[in-house]
Amino acid sequence: MFDRIISYISSDNDSQYNLIIGTDSFLNADTCFVSAVIAHRVGHGGIYFYKKSLRRKIENLRQRMFYEATMSIELASLVSARLDDNGYKKLPVEIHLDIGPNGDTKEIIKEVVGMVTGSGYAAVTKPSSYGASKVADRHSK
Repeated sequence: MFDRIISYISSDNDSQYNLIIGTDSFLNADTCFVSAVIAHRVGHGGIYFYKKSLRRKIENLRQRMFYEATMSIELASLVSARLDDNGYKKLPVEIHLDIGPNGDTKEIIKEVVGMVTGSGYAAVTKPSSYGASKVADRHSK
């Protein structure tokens, strides 16, 4: 994945890029978590990678949203460190959260956004958080 992202960015050094990390989950007998890593070439699409993992069933929405955010922060840290080692230290990193001002997650939006920004990343929420609500969601079911 790292080699493909670096190759993608290197193929057009004149473009602007964002690294986007988003996690979504789906409840079944277990909870399926999907984390997506997106290299976005602003104005020209991008490429993405995803990883699925099954965990015990987490029915509590608050707990699940914090777990999604934690997974994204940890992944962003790993990917950022690897890209830093390859000369892409200034690549902006956004964490897209599957929470928003409407619906059941509106009560925890400030806390989750604070956790992400306190970790040093830009937090993006619905409706703009396509990394979690579209890309990761596509593979979670």
